[in-house]
Amino acid sequence: MTDPHLASFDVANASAGELLEQLERGQTSSWGIVETLISRIAALDEGDVAVHAMAAVAPDARAQAIERDEQRARGEILGPLHGLPVVVKDNIEVRGLPGLAGSTSLRGRPTRDAALVAVLRDAGAIILGSTNLSQWANIRSPHSTSGYSASGGLVANPWALDRSAGGSSSGSGAALAAGFAPLAVGTETDGSISCPASLNGVFGLKPTVGVTSRDGVVPISHSQDSPGPMARSVADLALLYGAMVGEAPPAVPEVRLVEARAWRTGHGATDALFDSVMAACRSAGVVIARGEGGLPSGIEYDDELTVMLCELLDDMNAYLARRPGEGVKSLAEVVSYEDEHAALEQRYFGHEFLLQSLATGGCATEAYELARQRNVGWAVEQALSPVLAGFDVVVSPAYGPAWKSDLVNGDNAKYVSASIMAAAVAGWPILTVPMGLVEGLPVGLTLVGRPHSEWQLLEAARQVGVVVQRHSEVSTPTWRAAIRG
Repeated sequence: MTDPHLASFDVANASAGELLEQLERGQTSSWGIVETLISRIAALDEGDVAVHAMAAVAPDARAQAIERDEQRARGEILGPLHGLPVVVKDNIEVRGLPGLAGSTSLRGRPTRDAALVAVLRDAGAIILGSTNLSQWANIRSPHSTSGYSASGGLVANPWALDRSAGGSSSGSGAALAAGFAPLAVGTETDGSISCPASLNGVFGLKPTVGVTSRDGVVPISHSQDSPGPMARSVADLALLYGAMVGEAPPAVPEVRLVEARAWRTGHGATDALFDSVMAACRSAGVVIARGEGGLPSGIEYDDELTVMLCELLDDMNAYLARRPGEGVKSLAEVVSYEDEHAALEQRYFGHEFLLQSLATGGCATEAYELARQRNVGWAVEQALSPVLAGFDVVVSPAYGPAWKSDLVNGDNAKYVSASIMAAAVAGWPILTVPMGLVEGLPVGLTLVGRPHSEWQLLEAARQVGVVVQRHSEVSTPTWRAAIRG
């Protein structure tokens, strides 16, 4: 099937860099870009072609665009994103947008601009809208379905609408793939940017924990949460990251890359494609050493879950107590609300993780301290440091292709690299790069570096991305299964 909204195709598939160039040349306007994208969202986010990527379009999006055009006409360029639309995951507060984190328990609560949103506005961005997500950023149930929330329904993957868009930044990844915006912001605790980036065929960067502000972001874990940029090209990813942290791209010296031979997804075709991409990179002159270190994925999951559930209790209680307006003020009140509204809030799965969190006692426990110590030791000392010895960036595949969404049985996300959890637990940066298609569905590779190595990761992504573009089948979504039966 061709693109289902051809009238908006050119704008929808233009890069942020291309749109900026057109704005600078006077070939388009921010109002025209926003108007076109709003019409595309109206046509494709609901109805027969239902992506459900958007939680809401900003009611003042057109007014923001007019203001940016007027500023440009006066020569007042606010920053590197001037006049560009950005969508923001709906667990990040934006004034005038829901900020629900997928839960109806937060409906009606006022929203303010999170600190990172204020930074984006100062850089000239237009906040086009907020994106749907896995409810509470996927910290509800072991039987949950990625991309589903009580407030937003189920996000679909534009490559094939019966497939998962990943989680928990599912709406941000799907919105990019669907051409709803050139730039998006997600958040990641463990895989929540990497997964939707890989499954939707886009780029995603989880920065070092603490580099981007979490003020005004619905939390899970203060040791692992990090908002980060998502885009359809590495240049756009760097543009958005630089704006988020207030940095211009620096000169990056030679980046030493190593392939983690022991880190595989377990999906045969995905891992074979990764091997082919690595061979193509080496043939093109990209120096990538072969490392034999690394551990199989998932071996310390119990400790990671303990840490996240303890931190969730303390961090969510603090956040809800500070958020303005009437409504739930603690995690215990969230559980009570969801029990009272079970037909809506627990239609497909429960909230076992929330109940387990309440039982932990929070971070002031020996169980938390021991689990965190063991977990960081595994991630840093056993998984990451050995394979990175003498190198800057480790390369591995990310996820297998998107699985079929299943609201009855939950996710079938079994093909995943060890790099995802190791980076998450350590709080180190991780960048996902599209590497091609497997059975017509996108898959990605990951780049992991030491803390504060984001610009090195972006340079490595540029080098690898150039080869992937030449070597692999990478295109816009084919919109398979676009009409639901």
